[in-house]
Amino acid sequence: MPTMNLKGWIERDGVRLTPADVEQLLEVGPEALNGCGGEFLLTYGDCTARDALGIMPGPVPPGTICCGGREVARINPDPPSCTLEEAIVTAVNLRSGKGAVAFSGGVDSALVAHLARLPCVAVGLEGSHDVRRAAVAARMMGLDLEIVTPTEEEVAEALARVVRVIPDPTNPLEASIATTLSFVAAWAKEHGHTRILAGQGADELFGGYARYLTSPDLTAELERDFADLGRQRTRDQAVAGLHGAYFSMPYLDVRVVRAARAIPAAERVRGGVRKHPLREIAERHIPVEIARAEKKAMQYGSGIWRAMQRLARNNGYKKSVQGYLTDISRAEHDY
Repeated sequence: MPTMNLKGWIERDGVRLTPADVEQLLEVGPEALNGCGGEFLLTYGDCTARDALGIMPGPVPPGTICCGGREVARINPDPPSCTLEEAIVTAVNLRSGKGAVAFSGGVDSALVAHLARLPCVAVGLEGSHDVRRAAVAARMMGLDLEIVTPTEEEVAEALARVVRVIPDPTNPLEASIATTLSFVAAWAKEHGHTRILAGQGADELFGGYARYLTSPDLTAELERDFADLGRQRTRDQAVAGLHGAYFSMPYLDVRVVRAARAIPAAERVRGGVRKHPLREIAERHIPVEIARAEKKAMQYGSGIWRAMQRLARNNGYKKSVQGYLTDISRAEHDY
């Protein structure tokens, strides 16, 4: 059999497969991967296979097995139906063999951290909302948490690195999220972790953004935002790749996605409460005050956005962070 190289992990029917298990499957042929879930990029001989949702970056489309440059089979896992709570617990358990958790103290990451019981890392400038909140939540939950508090100079250095790799480097929102995540990935590399469990996808699946409260067509908006997750994954994994790591996303497990999308939009945002189904489940696992609390978006709660604004002003861009990013991007790409 050709040499196999596996980045990430593969599971079948809720059981994580060893490399030997995968090799045994491949003896049947590439189509044997059809029902496999996980987050993976697998190469063997002239064949490349990538997980169904494209969580792991790779040279072939998500959910495909290509040999000799052509598609020979699809990957379409269809695990048994289960409740949303069962789906989340299974998704986190499958990812909990190793790694760390990107933690902010919000309901998304808190539930993952509680179930995974892995080391946690929070990022935020000194005194920022996320630093304070993460510290309190970690104490309440008994988590092993380390807090990274970058200086403004370190934010500028990280920003210069991420604009080289993200798809839309002059977009202030994209750059601020990517910069925050870069500190998480850098910490992971320093501590020997390649897998970082994160809460990406929860807002789009369960209705976490404030604008959903006043949306004229919530169902359509949730669908549009879910469709945009592929672009966001490309950004996030590009940043993680700078540090030899990848973001693992339990909320984008096929079981969770299926269970969440079966819930009507009006039930996901109900009575002025965003992510209502997720909070109900979280209350059974973590302190109620953490499960119910609202949280600022990552780039704001961490203080990274405000640091970028100051950097822009200090570099002569008094009103335009985008102008500052354009200048950095040109320099980094030698335009």
